[in-house]
Amino acid sequence: MAIKLDKDVEQRLIGSIQRYCAEHLDEEVGDLKARLLLDFCLREIGPSVYNQAIVDAQAAMQERIAELQTECYETEFSYWKK
Repeated sequence: MAIKLDKDVEQRLIGSIQRYCAEHLDEEVGDLKARLLLDFCLREIGPSVYNQAIVDAQAAMQERIAELQTECYETEFSYWKK
């Protein structure tokens, strides 16, 4: 599954890469180089980050599902115990 970004998000990321390179690497990077670096990150690093996010989301959901039994439990046949 390829990671596709909204055009606005892509443009903001390109600007962020350019700023990072200028401030931390003392190198001015044009749009093309920044776009190529972004593409590399999305293809090479993105799937690992995405997969970990899915694992984290599954774990969080499983925790919530495990809580359902205690949070949504009603004692049965309790009418006559009043």
